[in-house]
Amino acid sequence: MYAIIEIGGQQFKIARNQKLYVNLINSNAGTEFEINKVLLLSDGEKVQVGAPLLEGAKVKAKVLGHVKADTILVFKKKRRKGYQKMNGHRQPLTQIQIEEILA
Repeated sequence: MYAIIEIGGQQFKIARNQKLYVNLINSNAGTEFEINKVLLLSDGEKVQVGAPLLEGAKVKAKVLGHVKADTILVFKKKRRKGYQKMNGHRQPLTQIQIEEILA
């Protein structure tokens, strides 16, 4: 069984006991929460597609912790002007585990 859900403007294909990284969620580690934005649900033989969301479908997930992504370097330069600037950015992420998919 798998589902396609939307969290923070991004879509993810999930299955039970899967761990994934999503944009920062303001919850403490160990907190359980529900995701109501289920776009597609499949149990192996039957596929249900929402328009745009499925009614009554939920996903239970648990927050495992908060981490930062790898550094992305941003380099700016203007040629022949002597201007150079380098910046780094680390996106805050939340690791979650899918506990259960409820149809």
